[in-house]
Amino acid sequence: MNYPVWQLDFAGGGLLIAVIATVHVYVSHFAVGGGLFLVLTEMMGIRKNDPGIVEYVHRHSRFFLLLTMVFGAVTGVAIWITIALLSPAATSVLIHHFVFGFAAEWVFFLIEIVALFIYYYTFGRMDNRRHVQVGWIYFISAWMSLFIISGIIDFMLTPGQWIVDHDFWSGFFNPTFWPALFFRTCLALIFAGLFGLITSTAIADRQLRRSMIRYCALWLLLPFIVLFPSTAWYRAALPPELFDMIFHIAPAMRVFIRGFVIVSALIIFFGLLTIIGRPRAAMRPLAFILLAIGLIYMGTFEFTREGGRRPYILRNYMYSNAILKKDLPRIQKAGVLKSARWVTHRSITDDNHSQAGREIFGLLCLPCHSLGGPLNDIRPLIKKFSPFGMEAMLTGMGKLNGYMPPFAGNEKEKAALADFLSREINKLPEKEAARVLTEEPVDIPPFDPEKDEYILAAWSRTGMRNISDAGRYFSLMPPGTDLSAQLIKRGETPEIVTEGVTLHYEIEPGFENPSDHVAFWDTANAIFGVSLTRNSGLSGNGMRGNMTLKPDGAYSVSQIPVVPYPDRGGYQPYPRITIKATNQGGDLIAVTRVVAPVSTEMGCKNCHGGPWRVDGRAGMSDETALDILKTHDKISRTDLYRKAKSGKPVRCQDCHSDSNLPAKNTPDRLNLSAAIHGFHATFLSGKDAESCTACHPGSPSGSTRSLRGIHQAIGLDCTSCHGSMEDHTLSLLKAEQKSGKKRAAMLARHLTPRAVDSMKEIHPRRPWDQEPDCLNCHIDFEEPDTDTTFNTWTEGKEALYRNRTEESEQIFCAVCHNSPHAIYPTENPYGRNRDNIQPMQYQKMPLPLGANRNCKVCHTVDMEDEMHHPNMLREFRNE
Repeated sequence: MNYPVWQLDFAGGGLLIAVIATVHVYVSHFAVGGGLFLVLTEMMGIRKNDPGIVEYVHRHSRFFLLLTMVFGAVTGVAIWITIALLSPAATSVLIHHFVFGFAAEWVFFLIEIVALFIYYYTFGRMDNRRHVQVGWIYFISAWMSLFIISGIIDFMLTPGQWIVDHDFWSGFFNPTFWPALFFRTCLALIFAGLFGLITSTAIADRQLRRSMIRYCALWLLLPFIVLFPSTAWYRAALPPELFDMIFHIAPAMRVFIRGFVIVSALIIFFGLLTIIGRPRAAMRPLAFILLAIGLIYMGTFEFTREGGRRPYILRNYMYSNAILKKDLPRIQKAGVLKSARWVTHRSITDDNHSQAGREIFGLLCLPCHSLGGPLNDIRPLIKKFSPFGMEAMLTGMGKLNGYMPPFAGNEKEKAALADFLSREINKLPEKEAARVLTEEPVDIPPFDPEKDEYILAAWSRTGMRNISDAGRYFSLMPPGTDLSAQLIKRGETPEIVTEGVTLHYEIEPGFENPSDHVAFWDTANAIFGVSLTRNSGLSGNGMRGNMTLKPDGAYSVSQIPVVPYPDRGGYQPYPRITIKATNQGGDLIAVTRVVAPVSTEMGCKNCHGGPWRVDGRAGMSDETALDILKTHDKISRTDLYRKAKSGKPVRCQDCHSDSNLPAKNTPDRLNLSAAIHGFHATFLSGKDAESCTACHPGSPSGSTRSLRGIHQAIGLDCTSCHGSMEDHTLSLLKAEQKSGKKRAAMLARHLTPRAVDSMKEIHPRRPWDQEPDCLNCHIDFEEPDTDTTFNTWTEGKEALYRNRTEESEQIFCAVCHNSPHAIYPTENPYGRNRDNIQPMQYQKMPLPLGANRNCKVCHTVDMEDEMHHPNMLREFRNE
């Protein structure tokens, strides 16, 4: 923030420091272990009076001098230059707080240089005792350098009490200092053996060569006796949150941890081969292979240690983008552009939106990511995100994906960066315009109020059936629209007809053979374990059939397997169902129609990539579905992607309970609604209804527009009843938390309530069983005093609007008012009266049945008493 940004697009992402540091640290560890190797091997040659061994040490010391003092010193200087350019703020902190530590290390390094030069150039010129003493001086100085540098390096990973007192010794003797020192000392000894193999395999004398190869192999193998316990000690010394970051949260760490284990086994295996001396001809190449493996070994450890600091460069003190943790709230409020010193644009305007986004990218992203480079390339990471998805990803940074720092800017800067990443780097087209949907003519069934004896009312209790048509890979919700109906015999005292009649339903022609949905039926049996076809849904019901009278007084049918894909192609989320009532003699006594609202417009593609699968406006593509499984596997360590690709698609309800689709699931896991909302709310917080319509098919510019009733017409949206994304989610999580599910608390801690002051005020609720109630706003059926009803839930399923009857407990509320999300009068985007068929049929206007004192629809006479609920005998307010 306070220094210019070194723009390394291709070579960014830590590539330079990774290459230089890994090589330097490899050589510098050899400089420590190799010093002990020199002096102990020389002592062995002197003790055995073997000039061949002493001469080998002499030649090896020349190789050692050139590699450690020349190449090692150059790479050491390169590290200082690189970190000063890439991380000047962190480098400044280290220098200011550990200046005496660095000074002491440089003193020891100077002693190393002098001692090693004396050691090499006095070979054969100094008596053995003093020459060995010089070697010990070198080794002790080298190990003291390691001692000091270990304290400073591991301070960056585990600063411990230094965060509180900023004391030199608190930072130096940090929680991982001692295990790290033992661990690095063991590495140094192993590397001494590795480099020793390079020179020992070049010995001309066969017998000496074989003995020295075995000797070097022992240096290679024996330190593992201490290395493995020190690794366990190092692991145990990590603070719990850091332990979780390295071993559980950060997906990238798994590769390096697994690599460390594999390379350990390889080094031991090849080390044993060198001891037995087989195959002889391969000893020289094997030595170089082991040397390369050693570099990888060093790299896996350093990458794990470096990655473990995420999202910090100095843990719990300075983020990887050089922003101090204590300064983050201030910068988020003021804006990163106003807080940074070396920027061109201080504010964002329409003219500089892209350029400002580029500067924010340089400040916040380039410290860790490259553009097209071999390390941490940001392009493949953001390829799948739409502009909305990219902004959501930025919102969620530092929460569930704790290996990235929180976004350090304001909302305008977040939008500018998301736009830059999407438009300039991803090269996505401009935002799609609202879709122009084609209205279709609506046929209203006949009704003669003077002659017809019956009215037939029908509705869908779910309001909108959202289905996932990715059945080849997984099922979130299968096709299965429900339908309910009541037959009313008209008269001064109308009657609900429940005997002597048959109610038959039939999907309108043109929806029986949806070619766009074949994939689902082909794999449904593998998911649900039943023979699921177009003509037999999960409950055995097909596209046509008879309805069954239920104990609640309504004729019903469930799981009608209709999908929003007409036979002719395209997308139609409101196919119509014709319901006919016949008497015992088979005579038709009533007929009506109702839509079967069903949608595949799930917005998963916003964050998971891929196109719409059908007609460019709905359906889940294979690319989207597979990325969902990959992401789930990455975060939750599951194996769903492999199973799906091997022909074993998965069903979400097999793990997460869902009252809409009972299945054998895992009781200790969050229910499906809590799991999905709990995870995604961290990315979609801070928004209003667009956080809902990013996934659900309710966007006013989308292809379904499921919220199509009077509430939408007067300006209400999802949040009016269900609350903001944060509030809605917290109510679900609180119920799960009360049932003892620990995951709920972990997800909830990243969310801040918006409708109330604290989590304590949130009322828990069960999804689908407890919902907002109409009477929360319409108290005593009067005009509402509020436009929000979050946090007041029904007591159970019986009290839900979709299951409720009026005061006489005979007629369902939906008979007069229609399905949830489509309360009369509705405006269906595929035909103004497509959802208003019944009120248009029975009273020639789209208002609720009986509105404007139109009681004759059922009663055949004008009514003076409010029989069904108070305040019904008045003019409709919002006509």
